[in-house]
This record gives sequence, C-alpha cells and structure tokens, in this order.
Amino acid sequence: MINSNLVIYKQRILFKILAELEQDLNFKIIEINNEKSLEQEIQKLNDYIIITNKKFFNLSHQLVFNQYPVKISKLVEKINVEFMKKNFEKQSQITINNYTIDLNARELHSNTTKLKLTEKEINTIIYMSKSKNSVSIDDLEKNVWKYQPDIETHTVETHIYRLRKKILKTFKDENFILSKKNGYQIN
Repeated sequence: MINSNLVIYKQRILFKILAELEQDLNFKIIEINNEKSLEQEIQKLNDYIIITNKKFFNLSHQLVFNQYPVKISKLVEKINVEFMKKNFEKQSQITINNYTIDLNARELHSNTTKLKLTEKEINTIIYMSKSKNSVSIDDLEKNVWKYQPDIETHTVETHIYRLRKKILKTFKDENFILSKKNGYQIN
C-alpha cells in the first residue's frame, strides 16, 4: 500500500512523464494546477511532497524543481531522498504531553519555545515517559546510566534536579517531572 504522495504543481509535462512511471514508483502522483486546490488537497494528505517551480513560504514539504533537462533516474532518486528525509524527521519526533522531543536536534519543544538537552536528559525523559508509575532511582541508574545496583551515587538525583530546573526556567513548568515516594514520574 502506497501512503506517500507526490503533488506536482503546475508542471504538466513532468506530471505526464511521472504518471507513465507511476506503477514502478513508491508514491502516488497527483497533479494540481491552482493554488486553492493545492491547499485543499494537502490538508487531506498525511505524507506528501510538493514539486513546484517556485518556493511557497506558507507550505511545507516542497521540492523546488525548475532546471531542465534532467535525467529521470536522478529526479526519482531526489524525490525518494526527500521522502526518506521526511520519514527520518517524523521518526525523530516524540510527543510527551504538551512537549515534543526532537531526537536529532536534542531539543524539547513546547509551542515556539525550545530547550537544548543532553543525550542523557533525553534518555531519562523518554524512559520515565514510558512508565505509568513512578520510576525508582535504582531503575534509572540501571537502565539509563547503566550503573551496577550496588554503587552508591547521587547522579540520578543531581541530573533530575538540574533537568527540572532547566524545564522550570524555560517553560515555567514545575510539574513536568514529579518527585514521588518511590522515585520520579513524568506528569
């Protein structure tokens, strides 16, 4: 089943060429010739890339293509690379409550506010978010820090304290990571 859509905007010849090859491609091809139809169509689509000859600043997922001639194999390769990039970006986003973690940029986002995090901070948040109950310090030491259970350290408490402070300062959220009787929990 093909879920990816290639929207070709105002490029009739390119559409005809790719339409002939569509059965051999990994995406559905859609032709659109006016801006209103373009906006309506992409609202219905989940996974798409628009090939256009000029950049639209109000639309995402565009591949501006205005230099001819081009080998069809190079064009198809470029389209496939764009779809792969888009899928990679989508897979690197994790939503936790009102926040999104961008694994590639190592950032925590809420609306337009961003907070740079360390890899360990991201791993800690993700690990705790997967648990419905509070996560013990021993559990975090073992599964995030990979420490042996008999080592005496306050690493987890220190990191959680600093992480909570960063989140409070940036997002004014003092309840994202809660201290519980048995450990910590993402609220």
